[in-house]
Amino acid sequence: MLDISISYSDLEYFLLVLVRVSCFIYIVPFFSMSHVPNRYRIALAVAVSVLLYGATSPHAEVEYETVMGYAIIVIREALAGILIGMGSNLCMSILALVGAVADMEIGFSMVTMIDPATKSQTTITSTMYQYFVTLILLLSGMYEYVLGALSDSYRLIPVNGAIFHSEKLLNAMAVFMSEYISVGFRICLPVFAATLLLNVVLGIMAKVSPQMNMFAVGLQLKILVGLVIIFVTIGLLPIASDIIFTEAKKMTVSFVEAMM
Repeated sequence: MLDISISYSDLEYFLLVLVRVSCFIYIVPFFSMSHVPNRYRIALAVAVSVLLYGATSPHAEVEYETVMGYAIIVIREALAGILIGMGSNLCMSILALVGAVADMEIGFSMVTMIDPATKSQTTITSTMYQYFVTLILLLSGMYEYVLGALSDSYRLIPVNGAIFHSEKLLNAMAVFMSEYISVGFRICLPVFAATLLLNVVLGIMAKVSPQMNMFAVGLQLKILVGLVIIFVTIGLLPIASDIIFTEAKKMTVSFVEAMM
């Protein structure tokens, strides 16, 4: 007869593993999208937790005195999972900046929509970039690195071993903000440069022939030039995705180091 009995201490340990994994899957890119069914998230969280539970054997005993003490450990594990997943999720927000700047230059900034994946208000170009990069994330196997980072975190940060260093966390966020603007501007630079040159040409034409309505002409030309540049540079999106994924790895490592 198959014996699947489990001790009370092992159950406590498994639940703590499940808390970190569940919070990680809730916030990490792709898995956190709202159109991913909740039952799939729950099934994935339980499956990954079972694998990590077996991989981390033998298990260290979780020491606490009261129910409040165990609740604090649960909160600590939840924060650890959120921060590890946030390292990857923050870098995906670079695409929101790229799309916002591109749409502002083209003239699409007045048109916004509700992204069904994130339930947030976004621009058309931002949504297009986010879906393309998410597709590249799946095709390139980046999701394996993301799940591997969660698995490796148990070697560096064992259960009930997370120590939150506020100074390191703030430094990691400061580094991300500087890279956030730099990487975002590098990706949208072709659209920005093309519209800047177009504005210079339109300014010269307005001086040469003031009888022409450059506002009406310029609005249509900006849309045309912007769409052409986006279409031409869409082939460079895998290179931009590589830059974003590299920043995601750096941020994940920074957050893990801030909890060691």
